[in-house]
Amino acid sequence: MGFEKDKASSSSHVLQIPREDTPLLVKNHHLSSPSKTFANVFIAIVGAGVLGLPYTFKRTGWVMGALMLFTVAFLTYHCMMLLVYSRRKIESHLKISQISSFGDLGFAVCGGFGRFAVDAMIVLSQAGFCISYLIFIANTLAYCFNYSKTNPNPTILGLPPKAVYIWSCFPFQLGLNSIPTLTHLAPLSIFADVVELGAMGVVMVEDVIIYLKSSHVLETFGGFGVFFYGLGVAVYAFEGVGMILPLEAEARDKDKFGKILGFSMALISLMYGTFGVLGYFAFGENTKDIITTNLGQGLLSSLVQIGLCINLFFTFPLMMNPVYEVVERRLCEGRYCVWLRWITVLAVTFVALLVPNFADFLSLVGSSVCIILGFVLPALFHLIVFKHELRWYGLVSDGAIILFAAVFSIYGTYSSLLEIFGTKE
Repeated sequence: MGFEKDKASSSSHVLQIPREDTPLLVKNHHLSSPSKTFANVFIAIVGAGVLGLPYTFKRTGWVMGALMLFTVAFLTYHCMMLLVYSRRKIESHLKISQISSFGDLGFAVCGGFGRFAVDAMIVLSQAGFCISYLIFIANTLAYCFNYSKTNPNPTILGLPPKAVYIWSCFPFQLGLNSIPTLTHLAPLSIFADVVELGAMGVVMVEDVIIYLKSSHVLETFGGFGVFFYGLGVAVYAFEGVGMILPLEAEARDKDKFGKILGFSMALISLMYGTFGVLGYFAFGENTKDIITTNLGQGLLSSLVQIGLCINLFFTFPLMMNPVYEVVERRLCEGRYCVWLRWITVLAVTFVALLVPNFADFLSLVGSSVCIILGFVLPALFHLIVFKHELRWYGLVSDGAIILFAAVFSIYGTYSSLLEIFGTKE
């Protein structure tokens, strides 16, 4: 195993920098209590992807969407535990305790290629999250300040509002992303999650009120054609696999980590399912790709939407930091490079301009890199580590996850691209 050759992992260095999916995880000499471990897991998983679930349920049907959501939650939990078991096996074999990240495990199992695979998926997924943030911010601000029933296609200085708002963020993001150390921005990450949970609560209350006053014809099953679309969004919504190893390493009672993780995933999946179903029930076929835009342009709705935009704006540099860690390590020998960061922000901005729909992009990221990162690599690493100890059903289980996840990733990516570019089969 290659881990002995390189005991210091740059991937674990990334995880010492608080960002949206690691706001409470700070390296120290005090291990996390069960309650703090639960909070860390909760924050690592809950993200902006939940805002696209009602629209996804409209596309897939609410029963089909809910079943897919719970199935993805269970498989995500299973694959997260595969990473934990693999790390424990390697550490017991090497009598070390320095595998503190997904990248470390990839290097320990497959050497440089394993770390490269994890690095590539983390770069693509983190950049994908940030692209979705820009799309959300631009579309939401355009809806709040520019759209009206009398002017459905407004412009600002001859340009679409989305383009104006994305480019307006660009110079400020250059400054924020130039900060070498983002530790002092960690409170913004916690604040972002608190605001998001508050916004979800407000939206669900409004959903119930609207549903009681109206009735809609609701789809239960959307058919096979939208299966992969819904799968991609569901995978995106639960994406937090990169944080499981450092979270388990920081847990005080590691024997209870699996139960804490299982309880967290069950609670989050119920919360997600309720949010998605209520949103679709309230608005039916009028459900929009960002559910907050369905609430109208009143004061409360605008405050919720602008608050989410502000928090995603400041979360952007935190989420981009793993990308900078990888590209600076591979292109600049680990040295800070402001020009490389600026080029990366520019590339992310251009992609955000090209993607019209928030939920479609969630599906693309979830179907492509998130499935590989969340299912294929954990099962593959587990299969390699335990290949001489697994019974036939263990081999079949790991092999099936790898095979079906890879197939779903390829076809789901293709389907999502068709949706984004408006091509129908």
